Amino acid sequence: MGEIVGEWPRKTRELHNHHMDSTVWNDFAFRDDDIVISTYAKAGTTWTQQIIAQLIFQGDESIPVNQISPWWDMRIVPPQVRDAVEAQTHRRMLKTHLPVDALTMSPRAKYLYVARDGRDVVWSLYNHHSHFKPETYDLFNGTPGLVGEPLPRPDPDIRSYFQTWLQRDGFPFWSFWENTASWWAARHAPNVKLVHFNNLKADLAGEMAAIADFLEIEVAPSLWPTLVEHCTFDHMKAHSERYAPMGGHPWEGGGDTFINKGTNGRWRDVLTPADSLAYEEMALEKLGAKGAQWLKTGEL
Repeated sequence: MGEIVGEWPRKTRELHNHHMDSTVWNDFAFRDDDIVISTYAKAGTTWTQQIIAQLIFQGDESIPVNQISPWWDMRIVPPQVRDAVEAQTHRRMLKTHLPVDALTMSPRAKYLYVARDGRDVVWSLYNHHSHFKPETYDLFNGTPGLVGEPLPRPDPDIRSYFQTWLQRDGFPFWSFWENTASWWAARHAPNVKLVHFNNLKADLAGEMAAIADFLEIEVAPSLWPTLVEHCTFDHMKAHSERYAPMGGHPWEGGGDTFINKGTNGRWRDVLTPADSLAYEEMALEKLGAKGAQWLKTGEL
């Protein structure tokens, strides 16, 4: 996908799989202040949702992020959840895992794309996938309307899981490179902001302030320590039932499994130098030197 400069990103296709149905955005009634949080997956989505919820609700600790901010293009979202979003009177925030070219985007909304090194993504994804309950597979694979292959159980060997994910570009989920490259290309769009997991880890308060500026949300100086504390890993882990999708029910261990470690680099003791080189060469091919460096480090 070529770099988007001076034009609005346009949807050119639909995307369907065991998790997704991109058509749900086609008739979405945007409002002027809507916020859309996008990631490939396991890159800081829930963390960013909590940051934005804390900004919108000015530090209210009780906000159930998993209820007010659903994954809009997940195909198993119940109708009543969509109706509840339509009825919201506060500033809305939704999440998506779609690439730009499969997403209906609006100049009325603001978009944040959160990225993370793909190796760290896979380690988090493996924890997510390997702890699915049997009924979770039934839900994704048995709900009518499945397009494509059903979601399989994960390979028990995490290195092999990573190799397959890299060789088959995101399998058994969706394309990592299409997703990342499409948002990298859209970074100059006026209503798009790139966020990176590394930067959230390194300077949470500073990144939250930058997000607040982008969203044009004012926060009293006296409130900032509370907002930042509510967005720390320890706070979110302790209250995971408010943040984990579906209250954590899809996973053995619930929300505590979903909000797992929040760390990077766990792949370093497992992947060989050749494995990492194959990943880095792919990043360079798909994103170019500048994009690959940003994906790895968060440096723009």
